[in-house]
Amino acid sequence: MDGFHDLGGFQGFGKVPHRINSLSYKQVFKQDWEHLAYSLMFIGVDHLNKFSVDEIRHAVERIDVRQHVGTEYYERYVIATATLLVETGVITQAELDEALGSHFKLANPAHAQGRAAIIGRAPFEVGDRVIVRDEYVAGHVRMPAYVRGKQGVVLHRTTEQWPFPDAIGHGDQSAAHQPTYHVEFRVRDLWGDAADDGLVVVDLFESYLDRVESPRVVRA
Repeated sequence: MDGFHDLGGFQGFGKVPHRINSLSYKQVFKQDWEHLAYSLMFIGVDHLNKFSVDEIRHAVERIDVRQHVGTEYYERYVIATATLLVETGVITQAELDEALGSHFKLANPAHAQGRAAIIGRAPFEVGDRVIVRDEYVAGHVRMPAYVRGKQGVVLHRTTEQWPFPDAIGHGDQSAAHQPTYHVEFRVRDLWGDAADDGLVVVDLFESYLDRVESPRVVRA
């Protein structure tokens, strides 16, 4: 969906603050309660097997914008997890409100059904020039809007395959599994000649891409 969450290339937001929290792969929690929020999410995903991580991401996208800007990162995942626990019947809104002593605002209901992956095509290879499909997706999608309709070059194809997020994010357990591709774009192709003359690599599912019929790029 095109919404508040897709900020790539937007102007007027200033610099993105960046700080290296740890030398380890996993992010360091900044507050003591944050690991509990993370654990609660995976109780629903892995222990109860009620929803997927992609459904969590979709629920975060469904949080009202005014509520979203007033909450921190892991607070949004608490809201998303609570929303899915209610939607899957683990707990009711009334029970949640009673436990907390006040009304707990959940994410908005889903307004789209999701969509299936494109299957039956030959995979892309390293060096292939590809173009990102220029399409508006009403539901969950893991394709940043700033690469739609843009051409890039495949640097890598993952050996692992994952459920297509546009389907599994809406609870479709039959979602096709696909690899993702590291696609390299010229910054100026994305944001114009005023941008730096650099490169951006975006990880994209196979169904987001089409092959550009042109000579393959030979990389040194």
